[in-house]
Amino acid sequence: MPRSVYFSQAVKSEQNLYEDLIIESLKIFGQDVYYIPRTLVSRDNILGEDRASKFDDAYLIEAYVENTDGFEGSGDLYQKFGLEIRDEATFIISRRQWQNLVGVWNNTVEAQKPQEGDLIFLPMSNSFFEISFVEAEQPFYQLSNLPVYKMQCSLFEYNEEDFETGIDAIDSTQTQNSYQVGMKLTVVGGNHFTLGETVTQIITTSPALSITGEIQTLTKTSDVLATISVSNIGVTGSTEAKDFVISPTLGLVGSESGVTCHINDVYNVADSESFASDDQSQNYGFEIEADGFLDFTETNPFGDASETY
Repeated sequence: MPRSVYFSQAVKSEQNLYEDLIIESLKIFGQDVYYIPRTLVSRDNILGEDRASKFDDAYLIEAYVENTDGFEGSGDLYQKFGLEIRDEATFIISRRQWQNLVGVWNNTVEAQKPQEGDLIFLPMSNSFFEISFVEAEQPFYQLSNLPVYKMQCSLFEYNEEDFETGIDAIDSTQTQNSYQVGMKLTVVGGNHFTLGETVTQIITTSPALSITGEIQTLTKTSDVLATISVSNIGVTGSTEAKDFVISPTLGLVGSESGVTCHINDVYNVADSESFASDDQSQNYGFEIEADGFLDFTETNPFGDASETY
């Protein structure tokens, strides 16, 4: 026989009460996290990925960490390239709260639910997790509705993405982990660049060739001298990698401040400031050691490792 028409699991008041209890539990036992949507800059339609993703927004929401004994995954492993951390975590958020705080009409998020590839920042551990899969059907229609999203995440590995959320705890990961080129500058007109702005050096006008970068650190040594480090280095007008040019005539122009500077020096691998984000870098030592590691003489034209090293 069919179900009785006098009893129904899809009672709106009961569903609302159920969701209210879930939200209250999350606010009591959960953690404040930031949901960070990924913005694709230049999607590769063949590989289905984007090498230049941006993270421009962050939305604060409460979430419950499912495993209270610690992070899941394989943990800390020693591989041939060093220590590898494979932490994983499962975050549970309220569907209603996500729609109210993240998926509202005036936000930049266009998706109707959390998306794979977006990030979760957990301030408690200062960790970024990338969403691998979003489970939207657990628990399974207990009151004929789906009140939560369960996001399975793995530890995020930074790969030169651009962070401009306006939250220092999040944006600092780019300053700390990005590849940066350091330069010494002479300021024209007495004004300095601003931190975070994009700077451009036009190398040639015909053909048009320019190099851009985003300022990550800025140190004013005097009214006319400064030291900066830039990341997100890009080249316009060529498919080959190019370097900033030391020149008294080719100016470096800020996109926001309009300030023009001339490059006096570009740090190379022998300079201790080459990687400003890492005080313990040993770039020069590795470079010198690597010069004699492979034998490229005529007696060994294929570059096999020399037996003398």
